[in-house]
Amino acid sequence: MAKVQIKVNDNGSLRVTGEVELVDGAGNPFPVKPSFSLCRCGRSTNMPFCNGAHKGVFQSVVRAPEPETKE
Repeated sequence: MAKVQIKVNDNGSLRVTGEVELVDGAGNPFPVKPSFSLCRCGRSTNMPFCNGAHKGVFQSVVRAPEPETKE
């Protein structure tokens, strides 16, 4: 099975790439493509998917912590 990647986009969505099943709280599946974006600003009218409503109004840049160096 291929590895799924979830990318946290600067000032935007979560980009999901790979074969994944997306379900709601009751376990009902959403139809998805091999690559799609999830909303993380709460402004989308197509939840849980991103529709670009975040542009210009949502600020969030998230970076993974730097790996610790061994001395």
